[in-house]
Amino acid sequence: MQVRLISWFFITLNLVEYVGSQHASRVRRQGRMHPNVSQGCQGGCATCSDYNGCLSCKPRLFFVLERIGMKQIGVCLSSCPSGYFGTRYPEINKCTKCKADCDTCFTKNFCTKCKSGFYLHNGKCLENCPEGLEPNNHTMECTSIVHCEASEWSPWSPCTKKGKTCGFKRGNETRVREIIQHPSAKGNPCPATSENRKCTVQRKRCQKEGKGKKSREEKGKKPNKEESRETRQENKGRESRRQNREQRENKNKMQPKKRKAQDKQQDPGPVSTAH
Repeated sequence: MQVRLISWFFITLNLVEYVGSQHASRVRRQGRMHPNVSQGCQGGCATCSDYNGCLSCKPRLFFVLERIGMKQIGVCLSSCPSGYFGTRYPEINKCTKCKADCDTCFTKNFCTKCKSGFYLHNGKCLENCPEGLEPNNHTMECTSIVHCEASEWSPWSPCTKKGKTCGFKRGNETRVREIIQHPSAKGNPCPATSENRKCTVQRKRCQKEGKGKKSREEKGKKPNKEESRETRQENKGRESRRQNREQRENKNKMQPKKRKAQDKQQDPGPVSTAH
């Protein structure tokens, strides 16, 4: 009985020593893997290391590894940088690098902007666009081919010759249309926007510029009947007043002459006496 108790005592003692040694070994391994681990880190880190930077991030921040030469440093950011996309996990929010031909992406298999030399189509970056599409060097995307569109023809213009509409029998007339949609690089080109054709009209004389101008001026000066009647009456009254004034002036001039002649007839002259 005593022997059995002594054996149990030694077994228990050995078990306690083994557990203690395993715990010490684990602590030493953690110290070698993460030297100088700190809980009071800056820049959004939950835990960090002087050598490796952030080891874990605060809630809602993304963990990303930045390469500095041959060394990688952990950084915690509010959003992933260009060329990475973010994924949230229960234990960590992580930034993952996009594909080599993708500049920005939503997921690993869905690109939103391609690098130079590639064109975006349905979330993928392609060197050549599929059939029926053409590369747009401005947006760097594969876009639909656009063909030219023109409006309907306008009515034919009046028949003219050398800019005139008279003095000829055969001339030309024109019609035009507008471009509604210009084509893309691979689209169908635009048609002609104007057409000319010969035309025949009845010859009519052209009015001379001077004669037409003179007749227009005379027509503009021609008074109506009421104005001419009033004008004649005014002229007649003016002429009558002028004649009356001249008669009075002549009469006034003749009166002094008549008095002198009467006085001369009444005067007998000097009387002669005989000696």
